[in-house]
Amino acid sequence: MSTRLILLFFILIAVGCKKDEDEATTPPPASPTGPKLIFKFRFDENQVRLDNLGNPSTIPAGHAAQSPDFKKISAHYIEMTNGPLVPLGGGEILYTAAETNEGGATAIDFSQAIIVSEDEVFIEIPLSQITPDSYEWMRVSLAYQNYDIDFRYQTFNLTGRLASFVGYNTYIGSYLVNTQSITVNDDKLQGYWGMEVFTPFVTETFEGQSPQGATTVPNPLASTSPIPAGSCVVTGSFAEPLIITGNETQDIVVTLSLSSNQSFEWVDTNGNGVFEPEFEQVVDMGLRGLIPIVE
Repeated sequence: MSTRLILLFFILIAVGCKKDEDEATTPPPASPTGPKLIFKFRFDENQVRLDNLGNPSTIPAGHAAQSPDFKKISAHYIEMTNGPLVPLGGGEILYTAAETNEGGATAIDFSQAIIVSEDEVFIEIPLSQITPDSYEWMRVSLAYQNYDIDFRYQTFNLTGRLASFVGYNTYIGSYLVNTQSITVNDDKLQGYWGMEVFTPFVTETFEGQSPQGATTVPNPLASTSPIPAGSCVVTGSFAEPLIITGNETQDIVVTLSLSSNQSFEWVDTNGNGVFEPEFEQVVDMGLRGLIPIVE
C-alpha cells in the first residue's frame, strides 16, 4: 500500500471516530465586534484594610492575620451603578456566573467558573451592550481565591497553597489546590477552604470551614444599599465616574484592585502569630476592599 493510501486510511478512521461528536457540536456565535469594557483583577497587600462598613479595621485581640500571595481568583457577579442609592441588582449587571441545583440548593457551579491570575482578562463586554450613563460604583461578588500562605506544620515553618470559597454557596465536584485534588460532590457555604501542605516527607491536604457570617465583605454603601448576609459582594467607588457614552471607539480597561492586606485571619490559639492548621480556626478569608481603576 502506498504512503498516500496509508495516510488516507488513518484520516478516514479519525474522521469516523469524531463524526458523532462533531455532529452534536454547535459552533459558537461570532463575538460582537467593536470596543469592549474589559475587567482584570489586581491584588494589593498595601491597600487599606476595611471592615464590612468600609471603615479602616484592625485585627481583633486573640486573632492573627497575614497577607496571602495570590495566584488565582474568580467572581460570581459584576455590577456598576450610577449612585449610592441603587439597590443590589438595580444597576448595570455585567456578569453573572453559572449556577446549579445539583447539590439541592441554588449554588455557584464551580465547574464552570472563570478563574484567572492577576492582570489576566476576566471578562470582556461590548460597550455597545452597556447602557450609556455615568457610573460611580462597582459591585463584585467574589467566589473563589487561590493563594499561598505561611504556616507551621508540626515543627516545620512552611509555605502552602490554600483554595478558598467565599461565594454565598458553591457546588463543588472536585478542585485542584496546587498538585493535589480534593473531591467534594456537594454544596459548600461561604468560608469553606482546602489547603495543601508540603512537608519534607509527605504532601497532605486539610479542609475547613470558617464560622457563618465571619467573612468580611466591605460595603461602604451599607446604609443605603445593603447586601444579603452570606454573600461576597464587595463594593468600591471609582476615583472619577466612568462615563459610557455609547460612542466609544476604543476599549476601556478596568482593573479591580482588591486589598489583600492581612486578609487571611485566624484565632491565634497560642498567641505566637503563626498559623497552625492542625488546631487553629480560620475565621476570615474575605478581601479587604475594592478600588476600581480605569487604566
